[in-house]
Amino acid sequence: MRPAFNLAINAIDYNTSGLEKSDLEFAEQFGVKDLILSSYDKGGLLPGESKWELKDIENLRKKVEKHGMKIFCIENVPNHFYEDIMLNGPARDKQIENMIYTIRNIAKAGIPVFGYHWMPNIVWRTNRNKLIRGKAVVTEFDYSIVEEGFQNNKNVDGRQPLTHGRIYTEEEMWENLEYWIKIITPVAEEEGIKLGIHPCDPPVPMLGGIAQIFRSFESYKRLINIYPSDHNAIEFCQGTFSEMQDEDIYEMIRYFGNRNKILYVHFRNVSGQVPKFHEEFINNGYVDMYKAMELYHEIGLKGVITDDHVPMVAGDTPFCHRGRAFANGYIQATIEAVKRNH
Repeated sequence: MRPAFNLAINAIDYNTSGLEKSDLEFAEQFGVKDLILSSYDKGGLLPGESKWELKDIENLRKKVEKHGMKIFCIENVPNHFYEDIMLNGPARDKQIENMIYTIRNIAKAGIPVFGYHWMPNIVWRTNRNKLIRGKAVVTEFDYSIVEEGFQNNKNVDGRQPLTHGRIYTEEEMWENLEYWIKIITPVAEEEGIKLGIHPCDPPVPMLGGIAQIFRSFESYKRLINIYPSDHNAIEFCQGTFSEMQDEDIYEMIRYFGNRNKILYVHFRNVSGQVPKFHEEFINNGYVDMYKAMELYHEIGLKGVITDDHVPMVAGDTPFCHRGRAFANGYIQATIEAVKRNH
């Protein structure tokens, strides 16, 4: 296990992305060798209306390599690239074709991991201006607010009660996922790239009328058995796994780590589990972060451990460079401490 920087994604609203030369210099100065690059929005990281071209991905890789680093993972494509795959919409077959094209190109560019999610309406929060220690700003979630909005036909977090026009059941969402997994995993095996699915954040039963299927320990056990392969794996967002109601984060690390299913880790802390939680400084929250790091060491994690959503602190940028600096320094020190003590 080794540290990485999670760049290109806004740490509070998650909906904007981009990568500047100063971001690469920032990561280089902290001594990391691996980057996780996130892209939720069109044109934020790579151009393309419905798919990504090899030359553009290679140019991005070369841009990173000029700073002595490499891209460990590209995390997400714009949601409209595969929304109909998730929802079995009319463009599903064409989007599958385009996603296969994109994933093959990511692999051909020499990037070993592609991370994605199964959230057609992306991450929800009920408050994006929660004040914590020293008036640092984080996000907060309260499921009762979402349920009340749904019952009273009111928007929550800028989303309509039915974001995609109707209810999508858990059975539908699993059927759509299984169809996709059985198509894309053999492609990943052929290309030598690993695919990791991020849990639904927040991990609750339903948001905007869409069932959130990756919200529990059992759901991930089901995932890895749909198509047993090292290439069908997990983008282990420790923060979101920690949010799962009545689940044991340490047990989940052991279970999936011992099965070689954890590709990399979003190492962040939260105040508690659903139905209500808020994000926290990495050294403040209910999870024992040193214990978690010890477990990653014990399972022999081969991937990277990176910052994720971080507090926006005084004088920070929209991408929370100061907050990321604190989180990444903590990660590096904790990795070093664990390795020295074992």
